[in-house]
Amino acid sequence: MKYQTETFQNALAIFLCAGALALGSSVSANAQDKTEVKAPTRTKPGGRDPFKKYEPPRPSVKKSGVLMPPSIQQRIEQYRAQKQAAMSAHIAAPKPTTAFLLSEIQVVGISRSPRGYAAIVEASPIKLSYVIYPGERFFDGQLVAIEDNRLVFRREVVFADGRRERSVEMKPLRQPSTIDALASRASSAASTADEKKPEKPAADKP
Repeated sequence: MKYQTETFQNALAIFLCAGALALGSSVSANAQDKTEVKAPTRTKPGGRDPFKKYEPPRPSVKKSGVLMPPSIQQRIEQYRAQKQAAMSAHIAAPKPTTAFLLSEIQVVGISRSPRGYAAIVEASPIKLSYVIYPGERFFDGQLVAIEDNRLVFRREVVFADGRRERSVEMKPLRQPSTIDALASRASSAASTADEKKPEKPAADKP
């Protein structure tokens, strides 16, 4: 009888311990569920909260800028190297104008030749003049057309990220300076005076 009582007490104690453990795990699970449950948010299919103030997207700023051309001395040395390589390979050498920027030339005159219209330009850095035709290449562009009083170029700008932008640039004839205008007037006046000067009659021989 004593043995049965002890067995019953042990079974009751085990049952109570199991019940306490089950109750504790249930409470912790409920608490965890409560902490994990979040308030539902209303969003549109686009993913933006309708209750949040609209902010327009910021434009992406590209850090790459325009590549600056080399100095005139570096461009001249590059042209000389290309010319020497062309002579060694027995092919046509590049024109000297490929070493100059469009901003470094001035249109001195425009004339008509057997090949069509031709233009005389002056390279400001070295003060030399060249005769050019449509299709002539420069360091940052190409001559497209020659009109009566201006040249039409296609300018090319290269960016650091490899992009290239092309635009049309016009160059008018260079206007004569004040000194050139005065010299031209003086020359024309002198020629007019020489034309109007009467000739001396020949002296009669004795």
